[in-house]
Amino acid sequence: MPQRVIAMWSGPRNISTALMRSWASRSDTTVIDEPFYAHYLQFTGYDHPGADEVIAAYETDWRRVIDGLLPDGSSDETIVYQKHMTQHMLEHIDRSWIARVSNCFLIRDPRRMLLSFSKVIPDPRLDQLGLVQQVEIFQHVRRLTGAVPPVISSRGVLSNPEGSLRRLCALLDVPFESAMLSWKAGRHDSDGVWAKHWYASVEKSTGFAPYERDDSPLPGHLRGLLDECQGLYEQMAKHCIN
Repeated sequence: MPQRVIAMWSGPRNISTALMRSWASRSDTTVIDEPFYAHYLQFTGYDHPGADEVIAAYETDWRRVIDGLLPDGSSDETIVYQKHMTQHMLEHIDRSWIARVSNCFLIRDPRRMLLSFSKVIPDPRLDQLGLVQQVEIFQHVRRLTGAVPPVISSRGVLSNPEGSLRRLCALLDVPFESAMLSWKAGRHDSDGVWAKHWYASVEKSTGFAPYERDDSPLPGHLRGLLDECQGLYEQMAKHCIN
């Protein structure tokens, strides 16, 4: 079979790494973790944990990154699953390559996302949260394909992992595998070097954790940002399949 490339577009502090674990557990899939991160850090100068190490370890030329993302038959696996953070897709990065891959989108309630993200980056800006870029990429894919690409929510996945993954696989025209529901704890070889700063929770996991309600109050200085995020989130949420 020809190689399939699946690009999952997510904002930060979602279950994107757990979902990457899920796809890596398949018998036919290899995964790629945040390939544009080094370029993003070098270009923006954002003071993320371990930024210098990330820039030193990975390709920082976005053109070369794209060259490595397109199907070329070099992998023995049928499926290549790419975990992308939408905020990494800076405005100057060419989007035309997106037409050559299968695209899907992962969303999370913005209040929960902000609560989590602000623990690492205390005073985030809207452009760091990926929602503007996620909507833009989503609309770009719709224009390219004439169809609505799959959108899944983190809450839906955690509430019903098998049902959510079966629906996603069906829309991507790949068979569901029950192996997607579990994985080995610890760090994985496919994780980026930034794992030690961001992946503590998923490294303890062996599957999708049950969804838990969290009504923790949002810090006052983030409430205006939440209002901006909410409208963008709702544009995506109305297309959610789970």
